[in-house]
Amino acid sequence: MKQAVCDEIRRFVLEDAGNRFPQGDVPYFDAPLVGFSAADDPLFSQYKTVIGAFHLTPAELAAQTEAGGEWTPRTVISWVLPITRATRESNRGDGPYPSRPWSETRSFGEAFNGALRRHLAAYLARAGFHAFAPQFHPAWHEYPETPVGVASSWSERHAAYAAGLGTFSLNDALITPLGIGHRLGSVITDLEIAPSPRPYRDHYSACLYYREGTCGACVRRCPVNALSQEGHDKTVCREHVYTTIPKAVGELYQVAATGCGLCQTKVPCESRIPAGKSQA
Repeated sequence: MKQAVCDEIRRFVLEDAGNRFPQGDVPYFDAPLVGFSAADDPLFSQYKTVIGAFHLTPAELAAQTEAGGEWTPRTVISWVLPITRATRESNRGDGPYPSRPWSETRSFGEAFNGALRRHLAAYLARAGFHAFAPQFHPAWHEYPETPVGVASSWSERHAAYAAGLGTFSLNDALITPLGIGHRLGSVITDLEIAPSPRPYRDHYSACLYYREGTCGACVRRCPVNALSQEGHDKTVCREHVYTTIPKAVGELYQVAATGCGLCQTKVPCESRIPAGKSQA
């Protein structure tokens, strides 16, 4: 069943019409990466300390579904949708605003990601399993003020980390084997699938800055100085992403959610895990 799940996610990404720019037959995303974590992995309980007590475990979310406590979650299925090279290249300018393809991917591409969440949950249900997407769960909430800044009751990045799909970066994103330019998603199910290995030493091992003390390219890419060697100022970042950029180019691009992504392009980790010392 593990291979069937991977194949179905890949098939949907490569074949569904939702993964296409409105102007033609060009995809938002390349073939996905898929990983699995055990729903009772201790990491999900640790996230209550790392992120906040409001972050819910798979068991807590499952207990609040329509089936209540009648089923036990076994697996969290996570995926990475890599943004295509053409879109990444379009976003390598010096800003201060994202490119149209990047903004369309953030808006319409994320809508497709939502469709993938719903599709996979329905696919598993047809196979006789319980399944739901945390992003669409009634208990999902965003918390604007926490010790770690803006956070939510389920983190797709932390779920992907648990599933062996990547580690965190100086700019708070996730560096995967296909880089940092992507969208993430997950579904929780009672289908039991063996967890994927986590092939890294720690939660920062793919980031050149934390690994070697080099790089910092993402800091230099930020047009509003929301990044520094101390990390990511979410308040400054969100003001630019959710207030300034939409007013400046949202209507021009005809998108509701523009994103930014400048710190995810024209950096050594844009499309891969950097192998060594960086001169960026």
